[in-house]
Amino acid sequence: MNIKIRPENTQDYDVIYHLVKEAFKNAPHTDGDEQNLINRLRTSPNYIPQLSLVAEVENEIVGYIMYTKLSIENGNQNFTSLALAPLAVAPSHQNTGVGSKLITESLKIAKSLGYSSAIVLGSETYYPKFGFKEASTFGILAPFEVPSENFMAIELIEKGLDQIFGKVIYAKEFFEQA
Repeated sequence: MNIKIRPENTQDYDVIYHLVKEAFKNAPHTDGDEQNLINRLRTSPNYIPQLSLVAEVENEIVGYIMYTKLSIENGNQNFTSLALAPLAVAPSHQNTGVGSKLITESLKIAKSLGYSSAIVLGSETYYPKFGFKEASTFGILAPFEVPSENFMAIELIEKGLDQIFGKVIYAKEFFEQA
């Protein structure tokens, strides 16, 4: 299967909305708002167009990934990192490598853009395959109650989280409702 990764464009928005809604419909941990979160994040100053990507198979969008800027705050120190959220794959294409390709390619792009780390709240059995580790091992804390094994970070460059610790501050759009 040939999976093509490319940045989203405005013509993709409707397809992405429905894809994400369908992908999260039966997810064990969801608030059902992921598709609306994407729309809110696109208008945020934390939106990064180069890191809002679709996966295509035979010219059909079957996957989506988005990263936005976040802060890691420690007292009056502020460090920039990325929030990986959401990652969605059409149910018909799950377990075919689409999600893996989106993560692998997006992390390469993030590194090339100069980002040194990323944070994800997700499956403790899935994300470690890509190098994510419990964020607490770096001294990075979630801004809300969450199992430690599900709140993870990755260094995109060697020592990308060296001397960086504190509480994650997500874009305000994560906490708004449609």
